[in-house]
Amino acid sequence: MAPSSRHCRMGAALLLMATMVTTSGAARVPAVIVFGDSTVDTGNNNWIPTPLRADFPPYGRDMPGGPRATGRFGNGRLPPDFISEALGLPPLVPAYLDPAYGIADFARGVCFASAGTGIDNATAGVLSVIPLWKEVEYYKEYQRRLRAHAGAARARAIVRGALHVVSVGTNDFLENYFLLATGRFAQFTVPEFEDFLVAGARRFLAAIHRLGARRVTFAGLAAVGCLPLERTADALLGGGGGCVEEYNEVARSYNAKVAAMVRRLRAEFPRLKLAYISVYDSFVNLMANPEKFGLENVEEGCCATGKFEMGYLCSGGAAMTCDDADKYLFWDAFHPTEKVNRLMANHTLKVCYQEGVL
Repeated sequence: MAPSSRHCRMGAALLLMATMVTTSGAARVPAVIVFGDSTVDTGNNNWIPTPLRADFPPYGRDMPGGPRATGRFGNGRLPPDFISEALGLPPLVPAYLDPAYGIADFARGVCFASAGTGIDNATAGVLSVIPLWKEVEYYKEYQRRLRAHAGAARARAIVRGALHVVSVGTNDFLENYFLLATGRFAQFTVPEFEDFLVAGARRFLAAIHRLGARRVTFAGLAAVGCLPLERTADALLGGGGGCVEEYNEVARSYNAKVAAMVRRLRAEFPRLKLAYISVYDSFVNLMANPEKFGLENVEEGCCATGKFEMGYLCSGGAAMTCDDADKYLFWDAFHPTEKVNRLMANHTLKVCYQEGVL
């Protein structure tokens, strides 16, 4: 079927925007540096002893150049990859632990993120992944290697000019608190746990700022109660299988606190160009208006049955995986498709330019 004229115009507009960003951003942003969880992990979990991984088919089915399971939790690229490409940098941000890459590659982009991690150190322990404090330690090690490779002055310029992309927090609620996995549910009320996480996020942002970060994006939570996995759990518990409003309400409350923290931190550190990225509203828009984005299914994942599979379960149900992931909001029961990741990347860049981060 031939694409509609509207889709052609939209594609041309996006291409023009990407070209403009590339030509203007290449000289100004020397690298993209990534922290967080599976929403931005480009393959670090491949190299640690954890059951939470995605280095097997059908993950990576739609990667550039053909199917390649890189450890990214999706059918293709993640938001940092699209952001990097739009800024005139490589189209894939390498994972720091991947031995196929060296410091020359990391000088233009590096990912410290680990699927399954959270702001709370206890979250990382649930599935034995890299805690956020360790990601900061890798950041310090990276800077030492960068100084040895490029010299102190150039290394400082790279770090200060780099766009730092941070996406973390979902696992703290869904894998930790609400799963009753760590005891935090007995230690904190939900509002207290939100405050605990926001304080942790603030310490993290202050820490990377002390280490030289000057351009930073920090993503809020999506409508986590609408993830296919949560819809399925609701149905099994006798609900209607719709969005779990309790979880969405927590996401909105937490997001408001994060946004306020970001505003205070910007006032406290005038040299820090920090943008809060509202993911929640973007996801709600996709679910409410799927036809505007060419989506046909916003309730189930493309992989396997799309109701509960993620990781190895996704692999086991590969035969049932959909043919066209671009028609889906979700790739598996937890993570968005490459198409949606591209939209999130474009949204992030738009906010960065609007708020003077870039």
